[in-house]
Amino acid sequence: MQKRIFLLFLFNVFLLSAQAQSVDPLRATDAAAQQIWVDSIINNMTVEEKIGQLFMVQAYSNLDAKHEKTITNMIEKYHVGNLIFMQGTPEKQAKLNNKYQELSKVPLMIGFDGEWGLDMRLKNVYKFPWNMTLGAIRDNNLVEEFGKRIGEHCKRLGIHMNFAPVVDVNINPENPIIGNRSFGESKENVTQKAIAFTRGMQQAGVLANAKHFPGHGDTASDSHHTLPVLNFTKERLDSIELYPYKRMFDAGVASVMTAHLSIPSLEQDPALPTSLSYNVTTKLLQEKLGFLGLVITDGLNMKGAANYSTSAEIDLAAILAGNDMLLIPQDVPGSVKLMKNALKNGMLTEERLEHSVRKILRAKYLVGLNKYKPVSEDNLQADLNAPKDEVLHRKLIKNSITILKNTNGDIPVRNLEKRKIAYVSMGDSKGTHFVNMLQNYAKVDVVSDKNLATLQQKLEKYNLVIIGFHKSNDHPWKGYKFTNKELVWLQEIAREKNVILDVFASPYSLLQVKSFTNIEGLLVSYQNSKLAQELSAQAIFGALDVNGKLPVSIKNEFGEGHGLLAYSLKRFEYSTPEDVGMSSLVLEGIDKRVDTILKQKMAPGVQVLVARHGKVIYNKSFGYHTHSKKLKVKNSDVYDLASLTKILASLPLIMKAEEEQVLPLSASLKDILPSFKNSNKEKVTVKEILSHFGRLKAWIPFYKGTQDSVTGRNLSKFYSKKKSDKYQIKIAQNLYMNKSYQDSIYKYIKDADQRESKRYKYSDLGYYLFKKALEDTYHKPLNTLVDEEFYQSLGANRTSYLPLEKFRKSEIIPTEKDTYYRNQLLQGYVHDMGAAMQGGVGGHAGLFANANDVAKIMQMYLQKGEYGGRQYLYPETVEKFNKRYFQDKKVRRGLGFDKPQLNPKVKATCGCVSEESFGHSGFTGTYTWADPQSGIVYVFLSNRVYPNMDNRGLVRSNMRTKIQQVIQDAIIK
Repeated sequence: MQKRIFLLFLFNVFLLSAQAQSVDPLRATDAAAQQIWVDSIINNMTVEEKIGQLFMVQAYSNLDAKHEKTITNMIEKYHVGNLIFMQGTPEKQAKLNNKYQELSKVPLMIGFDGEWGLDMRLKNVYKFPWNMTLGAIRDNNLVEEFGKRIGEHCKRLGIHMNFAPVVDVNINPENPIIGNRSFGESKENVTQKAIAFTRGMQQAGVLANAKHFPGHGDTASDSHHTLPVLNFTKERLDSIELYPYKRMFDAGVASVMTAHLSIPSLEQDPALPTSLSYNVTTKLLQEKLGFLGLVITDGLNMKGAANYSTSAEIDLAAILAGNDMLLIPQDVPGSVKLMKNALKNGMLTEERLEHSVRKILRAKYLVGLNKYKPVSEDNLQADLNAPKDEVLHRKLIKNSITILKNTNGDIPVRNLEKRKIAYVSMGDSKGTHFVNMLQNYAKVDVVSDKNLATLQQKLEKYNLVIIGFHKSNDHPWKGYKFTNKELVWLQEIAREKNVILDVFASPYSLLQVKSFTNIEGLLVSYQNSKLAQELSAQAIFGALDVNGKLPVSIKNEFGEGHGLLAYSLKRFEYSTPEDVGMSSLVLEGIDKRVDTILKQKMAPGVQVLVARHGKVIYNKSFGYHTHSKKLKVKNSDVYDLASLTKILASLPLIMKAEEEQVLPLSASLKDILPSFKNSNKEKVTVKEILSHFGRLKAWIPFYKGTQDSVTGRNLSKFYSKKKSDKYQIKIAQNLYMNKSYQDSIYKYIKDADQRESKRYKYSDLGYYLFKKALEDTYHKPLNTLVDEEFYQSLGANRTSYLPLEKFRKSEIIPTEKDTYYRNQLLQGYVHDMGAAMQGGVGGHAGLFANANDVAKIMQMYLQKGEYGGRQYLYPETVEKFNKRYFQDKKVRRGLGFDKPQLNPKVKATCGCVSEESFGHSGFTGTYTWADPQSGIVYVFLSNRVYPNMDNRGLVRSNMRTKIQQVIQDAIIK
């Protein structure tokens, strides 16, 4: 006993001397006030109240009234000074927090085990990435930002101490309990990440906790179930396991958690856990390393400690060893009794007890418990699941994705026009979000089979196979390994095909792969979360830079810190409004306006897309294909774009032809179509036609010339229900037109009277002529030309003329129930009559697409002709066409592009976009607009002509431009 008292005396003497040498993380900036508050509390405490401060009892917010009564008893009878909240919900925890604080004489220190955020214990709260994922990030400022945000979440819920970060250096891949919870195997990387996390969280006013001292990273045992043994020398421990702690102490970490480990080189008694060892907890941690913060045991319910002795004896031993706080004690009444006896017999001195109590009270002052306020229950969900959490999470994931191998340079994927891509899934979890995002960029087919030989046969037609290895993302302890079957299949597929393997699991899974020789592309995405899947798919297609580094080594193949760089190809990224300075709350106004459209039957269904600064931040489908409400609109469904065809099909080809001086703007109609020589249109220029200033009629109802003037029936000399040599032009289902009528269309245009006055008049006719000029020049049909020159390489695989040749009928939105010409529901056949008479391929109409593809083309324009790593058009060409040439004649149009109205009474736009902006609208209820000044691309697609084109509610209400106003209002000033 005398020896124990002498050791305690030495303990106190050393701490006094060490205090002058080390950072005191519990010292407040107003230290004098802190000391006064601590003295005022401790001087009025009984011995029982002092002992009570040593305990941090576990409290649940998902248990019954009996449990609440137990915690109440702990506080009122045993003066327990600290609680650690476990499973439950934030709402219930907030209520119980306030209840328990009200009961306590001294404000309670609330602890929490939230290594990746509150989600580690609670439901309905935000889930951030695990440490292994963060270990792959090069920029430690992001980790600091992460720590700060977790601190803010904790503070919002009344939590004062978060038991994080884990600073174990995970050298052992078979470690069953650390693994993904570690920043990796590099002591330096672990240290820097842990310091950054700590700095961030403590900036938010929440105490950090470095665990598990002296180091749990190189063991194959779990201290929850047994006492792990670390047979390392002191030198080895000092150079690796203790390395992060030394630097974290200098950085001011507030607390340390002592682990339940057996380390013979530090503690001679092999059965004594390090958490109960005076040699480790006092001599090493506090004397040799000079740590002055709170020392807290790991959970005393864990077998690594609980198997040592009785719960009360363990608690006393932990205090005598030098711990200040007992985490999850199992016998508080027994421990209080035993400690009081220890005080009587001198085993425990009042000075020793008061030393820890003062530290605990100083910590309470540090987190503001001297001015305790109850947790506000208002807006709790919103505060703990804020848009900025998603923005931060995205940054963390984007910066963690790691390329380990890129033999053919297929990451990012280029030359989409040459690719036939398949996706093969491995692992026992789903990759749905990964596939869906891949398909935003290109046609990617999901290929599977239970038989390897059959699977390989199915893959024969593909020249790139993306394999996603998906494992559970529920928690970091889930299994991450390939099955033997998957390892065989992986090698066999890679032997025959160009493969990109993307691992949505621990990088340690790659230790099983015998050879990487035939795997051309290899990424590690670390987790199988929705965001990891989506962002990794975006990385593969060049939407973002990739700069992650491997936090652990994979045999001799890939060393720790290895990571190849890849750069964005300026393809669309898919993100959130707040990521581009917009408000998701304001954008909810789009949903409200679309709801009005649907309720008032302005259209059966709608697609709306919004992008800013190259990031799609809103992409939704609403309603149904028709008012019968049988088939919901999907983002992949395609709409008849009507006149958007002009700027999405004809115009890019015209711009290209102008660059090549095939269709120069100064050229007259007779130059590009010699047959128009000596006509009344021969001197009309390309520039005038594109500006709708060429005195052309608005349109000609060609179809009426093929009908009986009395009955309105289609004449048999022009139409047949069956295709033949004579009737080759397919107008609609079971309706074919005489091929000779094509020449008649151009004759009608050629012979048509010109408008008398030379002023602005919107006209389709010029685009009939451009179609012919382009086809005559390049000797290919317009649909083939634009597909080969633009759509294939853009990845606009949901854009096409003649959609029934490419898409399932169920993917094509119907337009009108035609009762005047084709006499059928038009689905997959162009609504515009003139384009239909051209076989569905018109220069002015005929194109079908979804909103995502329309946006790609508009973004290409916005990026001055560049997209996906390819320069489609010269920047000066885009600028040339996005310009008004007849503004002095009150013509608002650019060349092909519509521009903002000059007359305020005209509603071409919301009136809220810049003069640099451009776009177009379509008769079927479509609209797209891009604004270089704000960086916004807006796409609205609908079938407002259903059930017929008399349905003009959408047009009268100006709902498309009202939605444009909402988008503009969403920009955060």
